[in-house]
Amino acid sequence: MAFNQRNNFKPFKSKVWLASPTMHGEELNYITEAYETNWMSTVGKNINEVEASVAEYVGVRYAVALSSGTSSLHLAMKLAGIETYGIPVTGHGALEGKYVFCSDLTFDATVNPVVYEGGIPVFIDAEYDSWNIDPQALEKAFAMYPEVKIVVLAHLYGTPGKMEEIAAILNKHKAILIEDAAESFGATYHGKQTGSFGKYNTISFNGNKIITGSSGGCFLTNDREAADKIRKWSTQSRENAAWYQHEELGYNYRMSNVIAGVVRGQFGYLEEHIKQKKEIYYRYKEGFNGLPVSMNPIPDKCEPNYWLSCLLIDSEAMSKQVRGEREVLYLPEHGKSCPTEILEAMNSIHAEGRPIWKPMHAQPIYRLNPYVVKNGNGRAGSNAYLAGETPDNGMDIFHRGLCLPSDNKMTQEQQDRIIEVVRACFA
Repeated sequence: MAFNQRNNFKPFKSKVWLASPTMHGEELNYITEAYETNWMSTVGKNINEVEASVAEYVGVRYAVALSSGTSSLHLAMKLAGIETYGIPVTGHGALEGKYVFCSDLTFDATVNPVVYEGGIPVFIDAEYDSWNIDPQALEKAFAMYPEVKIVVLAHLYGTPGKMEEIAAILNKHKAILIEDAAESFGATYHGKQTGSFGKYNTISFNGNKIITGSSGGCFLTNDREAADKIRKWSTQSRENAAWYQHEELGYNYRMSNVIAGVVRGQFGYLEEHIKQKKEIYYRYKEGFNGLPVSMNPIPDKCEPNYWLSCLLIDSEAMSKQVRGEREVLYLPEHGKSCPTEILEAMNSIHAEGRPIWKPMHAQPIYRLNPYVVKNGNGRAGSNAYLAGETPDNGMDIFHRGLCLPSDNKMTQEQQDRIIEVVRACFA
């Protein structure tokens, strides 16, 4: 590593993680309760308490505890497709061959459920103010594809999108919003919790999230019929009969009462975790003062949950970096750096960082899907700088950005050393 040839920072004795579970002990009490009462399956008090607590906190009427955030997004997509396009023919989803607008700068779990149901994702470029769906690009997409009636929006890294503008566009075009708040549980826009803006919404309790069950998620809605349908589908669509009667396709997607025990024990620490993450974000922001970098943005009227702190290198301070499908090369330059160099430098002291999510339209699996940007035709790659081109917003953020170690168990001394290492990359 070029960084190691120039510096000699002492590595941490134990790894500093990007974002790992933070357990408090109370989780064990609820797991033990499930064990001792023998409620070890997909029913029990823990599940009931998680659903009630989440619904009250987010400000929706109903929460359905499921095995993952992805399963929630899948069932939300199935429900939205049937509502929009009618009852599906056996063996085919109501979304078969239909376009669905989706966040482009996100993890693929946001968009894969569209394909599960036979739909075709149309990716909408990000905007710099929030790194989320660009409202102007979304409006352009409706002009290009006026038949679209479903939009899937993710709140990237815990920061809400511009929901006021986006809601106005959706209302204008009579479209359904499916909100992926998997990363943003506890974040607010205009004081309103993410996970409450869409008709069908999702949060996640995956192991790296702001609170965790090791896995799990919740489907959120104000529609009682929708909540009941999700509960039915998630338990193999069993009908109300003395025997196992099935009249529609079902799934094994319900949350375990044991997993729910972990979530239940974590729930009381959500605000504490957000506070710790916020402190990490602002320590980075202060520590990078004077460097040619910026932190992931916070739009007006938003209060993120600060799940991950991210860094964006100024264009003029980027050293040359070329990414292939699985490999990357860069050239060290005096006074400049790139995400690959910084990630290697942090790794050399046993601190975990990550690249920004690679935009969906650039993924091999989705390379032929439609893609909409505010200006131009899109498709400028992450190596556009080397070709003298201007990259699209999402690809530019991917090219210049990285996720910093954001574990809320990281000490201030550890974070100070990480900041020192990042600063050294620009020396």
